Amino acid sequence: MERAAPTRETIVDLIEDIFLRRGAESYLGEQVTMSEHMLQAARLAEAEDGSDAMVAAALLHDIGHYANEFPEDALEQGIDNLHEIAGGRLLEPFFPPEVTEPVRLHVATKRYLCAVDPDYFATLSPASVHTLGLQGGPMSPEEVRGFERSPYRDLAVKVRRWDEAAKVKDRPTPPFSHYRPVLERVVRAGPA
Repeated sequence: MERAAPTRETIVDLIEDIFLRRGAESYLGEQVTMSEHMLQAARLAEAEDGSDAMVAAALLHDIGHYANEFPEDALEQGIDNLHEIAGGRLLEPFFPPEVTEPVRLHVATKRYLCAVDPDYFATLSPASVHTLGLQGGPMSPEEVRGFERSPYRDLAVKVRRWDEAAKVKDRPTPPFSHYRPVLERVVRAGPA
């Protein structure tokens, strides 16, 4: 049965359904599931008094893993599934750029931080090191200059740091239902 395209009224329901139905799937060799990872990232954003948009971006940064056509084992086969682009596309009709751009940029931000912060690479999990190679490795100086011109660079760096820190086995987090009102407020505000 084919699912109807999401609307402003149904996008949060769709996201919740994905979390509940598929969130227990493994997260690319990490010690946490996909939903544990995304909920931990949202909790870290919330703990730093992130805005609703920042909490939403942290929560949804990996939603693109569920929105693309690549096989589930693509990364193990050496294929980058471009989940950041898929996630940005899924969210763009409903969320403002303060959410969609950090989602879209979170892989580029890993590459950026590896190029400009000598300590950052040491924070990467083994799975994240593996995917870094598939994603192009650290940015070149030219790529760094281009990335630094993005008006969403600072937001993307925050989401990326929460992303890396959100891989702790058995770390307690609120359930998705805790973040549903945040997503609803951000969707109501809509894209710019």
